[in-house]
Amino acid sequence: MEKKTKNEGLWNKIIDVEEAKTQILFSVPMILTNVSYFSITLISVMFAGHLGKTQLAASTLANSWASVTGFIIMIGLSGALETLCGQGYGARMYRMLGIYLQSSIIISLFFSILLSFIWFYSEPILILLHQEPQVEKMAAIYLRHLIPGLFAYALLQCILRFLQTQTVVFPLVICSVVPLAIHVGLNYALVYRTVLGFRGAALSAAITLWLSVIMLGLYVHYSDKFKDTWEGLSKECFKHILPNMKLAIPSAVMVCLQTEGVAFMISFGFSAAVSTRVANELGAGNTDRAKNAVAVTLKLSVLLALAIIVFLVFGHNIWASAFSDNPDIKKKFASMTPLLVISICIDSIVGVLSGVSRGCGL
Repeated sequence: MEKKTKNEGLWNKIIDVEEAKTQILFSVPMILTNVSYFSITLISVMFAGHLGKTQLAASTLANSWASVTGFIIMIGLSGALETLCGQGYGARMYRMLGIYLQSSIIISLFFSILLSFIWFYSEPILILLHQEPQVEKMAAIYLRHLIPGLFAYALLQCILRFLQTQTVVFPLVICSVVPLAIHVGLNYALVYRTVLGFRGAALSAAITLWLSVIMLGLYVHYSDKFKDTWEGLSKECFKHILPNMKLAIPSAVMVCLQTEGVAFMISFGFSAAVSTRVANELGAGNTDRAKNAVAVTLKLSVLLALAIIVFLVFGHNIWASAFSDNPDIKKKFASMTPLLVISICIDSIVGVLSGVSRGCGL
């Protein structure tokens, strides 16, 4: 017993164990959720990539363009809810969470409409990237079939933040992992068993994202957990659009600095944890506990970055094989590993800092 007490004392000198447990129990489900949603579009690229080198290049280009000009922006715009809902929940202003959710959805859908035009007419823009004509053409086709998924992703991120700030995370895992499992079969069916082929990969991602939105929407609407925070549609939400946008746009800019794919989604789990913890504690007036949460998250993020680096160094061939069996592609990916390692280290730090800023409302 004495030895156990000494070990606990040693660990507490390094890191606040209780706070670390709280954040891990929160961040692990968020990591699983974010990785699952990111994997939906990634798996579509995998299926498209096995159709040929041109299809791999086109789907990868389209997916990267979609992430930078769409999905990442939606994540950023919804970040305003981490401040508004997080502090509102901490201050026990439960009714306002539903109002903030509706105003954020309006903002996200508005930007989705604007971005969908960019996706639809993306071919002239992609030409500037100096890709092969066939790759550019196929990438544009892929993006057009992915447009419905952009609107689903906008709704999805808003609902995620609404639930996250109330520390409701395990249902998020179910509503992301189940659609992901369905997505694999749906991809196979549309890509290999219908005339859609290459286009089916993008369309399956859009369908799967909408499936997840429907599952989360039904959960929020029918669950008794949200009787105080979701009272239905209200015209009051329009009054909060401008204040919400003042937080949403800077949040989107910050998140757009982080575009490292799976590594970003994992670090975003910790970012979500610290954002929620800081917002809840500040809303409740506990400044010291908010500061402690930041310190713990920074330490956990360092461990996370080291784990990802080890995987990249020793498992890059396994990762590349999921997209293509071409040895040249695997070799080129291996040559990029050192740059990815540096990028991940920076990304982990930026992820935590952006989470802190969203939690504080900066």
